[in-house]
This record gives sequence, structure tokens and C-alpha cells, in this order.
Amino acid sequence: MNSLEEIFQQFEQKQKIAIEGVSKEKIEKQLSAGKKTARTRIVELLDPNTFNEIDQLVVHRSSEFGMDKQRIAGDGVITGYGKIDGKIVYVYAYDFTVFGGTLSRANADKIIKLQNMALKTGAPIIGLNDSGGARIQEGVESLAGYAEIFYNNVRSSGVVPQITCVMGPCAGGAVYSPALNDFIIMVKDTSYMFVTGPDVIKAVTHEDVSKEDLGGAITHNSRSGVAHFLADNDEQALMLVRELMSFLPPNNMEGTTKGQTNDDPNREDEKIQTIVPADPNKPYDIKDLIINIIDDANFLEVQSHFAKNIVIGFARMAGQTVGIVANQPAHLAGALDINSSVKSARFIRFCDAFNIPLITFVDVPGFLPGIAQETGGIIKHGSKLLYAYAEATVPKLTVITRKAYGGAYCVMSSKQVGADINYAYPTAEIAVMGPEGAVSIIHRNSINNEDEKQRLINEYRGTFATPYKAAELGYIDEIIMPKQTRSKLIHALELTKSKIHQQPPRKHGNIAL
Repeated sequence: MNSLEEIFQQFEQKQKIAIEGVSKEKIEKQLSAGKKTARTRIVELLDPNTFNEIDQLVVHRSSEFGMDKQRIAGDGVITGYGKIDGKIVYVYAYDFTVFGGTLSRANADKIIKLQNMALKTGAPIIGLNDSGGARIQEGVESLAGYAEIFYNNVRSSGVVPQITCVMGPCAGGAVYSPALNDFIIMVKDTSYMFVTGPDVIKAVTHEDVSKEDLGGAITHNSRSGVAHFLADNDEQALMLVRELMSFLPPNNMEGTTKGQTNDDPNREDEKIQTIVPADPNKPYDIKDLIINIIDDANFLEVQSHFAKNIVIGFARMAGQTVGIVANQPAHLAGALDINSSVKSARFIRFCDAFNIPLITFVDVPGFLPGIAQETGGIIKHGSKLLYAYAEATVPKLTVITRKAYGGAYCVMSSKQVGADINYAYPTAEIAVMGPEGAVSIIHRNSINNEDEKQRLINEYRGTFATPYKAAELGYIDEIIMPKQTRSKLIHALELTKSKIHQQPPRKHGNIAL
């Protein structure tokens, strides 16, 4: 019979193997590739000394292909919980040094247990992905594990925030769990995501493509829109997760924690007066306006490299987290297209699910014209943005800075699709279309010369391309000076914080996917 000391030593030895791993060579290879180990990533992500590991000694249950002789404690995924800024989060990290971080049935069960705990306790769940995908030796068991993880991703959607940090390979069916999450962060040069890799593509379609071009961090941040944030290395990726978490509530039943700020809520900066040019055709950067209005110029932009004609992100106003959606006149004149519509619609739905008020800055000449847009389904994709705004029940505040033309006026959080407070600058132009186009249609058979055309354009602009007609009809609640924007929005947030708006009873709507 073993003594107590021997029993304790046996446990400590098993724990040591689980923590340190069994292959220093594989750990060195991981580090030489510019990647941190799974445990180091967790330590750097969480507040110091807060990580509690769950299922540390779990091993796989496979006996095929000699796997019964290769059982390693933890089995390639580390799971547990800890704190970020004092708030509980659940975290799982694939360990590429153990079986290439592949997913076994046992590993899947560990993640599923964590997902269920996150749902029960109402806390966010964060995945650090660095995995070779499904464990081939286990066949359908591994695939079934992935499917159950996906099922829980869907159950958790809109209930607790779900974030994936892709810090290595993520291929095949493994990509769908990150895709079902709320936010994806990718690391430049070391992470990639694709359903079928370059070798399969070459065999089937005879196309040559590198891993980086097919599914690298830059590709998914700038071209596909799959990812939301781009990090230069592991450290920056983990800090991005922490910063993102600082803006979010723990679950859909709670609001965000109000942050501390010394930024005066009634601050008025004269430089804001001149950000929007008097010339309606002159571009400007909407982020200059956003940065000068929010608390401490702290703006966390989401998908900054994708669909640059619209800007989305998180900020604070008098300490309160807000979601910001803004047309960007500096890119495609701020026109809405397929990508910008989808990008902003999903962000709006996230904010609505997690009780984050929405602030919309409008300067939109309309939907982007073109054959590619029409045949690509701009009608369907543009309706997603409209649907998202109309469906959202959180406080919705709108500021029209300049152009608000046609259907794009309707879509961009107009009073008629449920906005609570609508402001406009004196520079605002609210009309069915621009003066030039309107005159060409209204007077197409009666214009005799250029001077007359210009007179009619000026007449139309003075009558319709202003905020005053909309204000007369009550479609705009107040015309404000640009320098008043911060104080007006903060007062409106205070006014609408007790807003109650119930949608008609239904299982769910049928958004045009």
C-alpha cells in the first residue's frame, strides 16, 4: 500500500507532465516559428494568477493506429477559466505541441463542457486556435465532436460573447466554430483559415495558390471579411482580446460596466466645426469626427481593413460603451455596397444582442451603382443592413453630417426604421437624390442651356438638399452645430437608457441571408 507521500508524488508527476508537455523539441519548434505555447498564451491573456484549469488529465480514448500507446495528459487542448480586468471568462487553447493540437473526441468533450459552463454562468468564452484540425485516427468521432461544438456555438450566439483568436492553422471543418463566433482575431504570417487547402485546390481545380494568399490573416481581414482584427504577433493578438473584452458585457442579460473618464461630457471643440467641408463634393475622414467626439479619443475599430466605405467599432461616451456605425466619405464617397452592408449589419445585430447602444453617423450619397453590385445581390445584401437597424431595440441615435440620399437615407437608421433621436448638421442634405440628378430628371425636357440648369440645381438644393424640410416634418428631431455633437449624444443616451421596445411575438425573423 502506497504512503500518502507516494500518492501525492504520483499526482504531482502527472500534473508536471500535463503542464510541461512531453516534447521539448516540439516546444522549441513552436517558439522558433514565432508562436507562443498554449499555456503562455493563456497566462498572457488573463489577469495574473487567475487561471484555473479544468480537465487537465483527460486523455483520448482511441486505440487504432497505435494511439493506445500515445496517451498524453490534456490531449492537445487546455481548458479552464480565469479573469480579464477582474471579470470571469472561459478560455480554451489548442496545444500544437501535442498531436498537432488536433481535435479528439475527448478534446471536443472538454470544449463542450466549457461551453455549457459559460452558458450556465453567463460568461464570455474565448478560443485560442492553433490546430491541425480533426484527428484523422479517430474518424467520425472527431467530426461528431466538431459538430457538437458548432451546435453549442449557435446556442451561445447572442447569449454570451464568443471570441476566437486564430494563432496558427485552422483548416477544414475547424473553421466553422470561429465563423460562428462574434469576433475573429488573426495573426499576420503565422495564422491561416481555409476549408480546403492549397494542395486540394491544385488537385481539383489546377489553381496554384499559397496558404497566405488563400487564407492568411491579411486575406481574411482585407478581402474576404472573415476576420475582424489583424495582429502583428501573438502578444498584440492577446492584447486585442483584452481590449475588446473591456467594451463588452458578460452576457445578454447585463449591460456593460461604465468606465471611468475625466473627459468632460459637455466638451465642445471648435475644430469639429470645420471637419465636414462646405463643398458637398469634397471628401473628409469620418474618423476625425468620431475621435473628437468620443471619450479620450479611444476608438476600437472593427474590420478596419475591409469595406472601408463604412466604419464600425466600439467607443465610450461618458463612460458608456457604444457601437458606432459611420459612412466613410473618404472611400467610395461613403456609398453603400454589398460588403459594407454585410459588415455593418452583423455589427449592429451584435450590439443589439448585447445591449450596446448604437450611434450612426450618416454621409451617404446612395448605393454604389454598377453591374457587379446588382448581379452580386446588392438588393438582398443591402436589405440586411435595413433589417438589422429595424430589428434592433437598443437605443439608436443618428447624426446626419452631410448627404442622406434616397434609399440609403432610409437604411441608415432613419427615424422611420426606428431611430430614437435623429440629429442633423446645418450641412445636411436630405433628399431622394443629389440636386444634379434630380434636376436632370424633373426638367429633362425643358432645360435650354447650362445657366438655366445651374439655376435649377441651386433652386433644388436650397429647397430639398437641406435638413430643414425633414425638420419641418419631424423626421429630424434637432438641427445641431457640429461642436455640440458630444454633449447632445450623451444627453440622448441618458434619455434613452430606460428604453423598452418589444418586438411582436415570433420564433425568429427571416433575414435575407
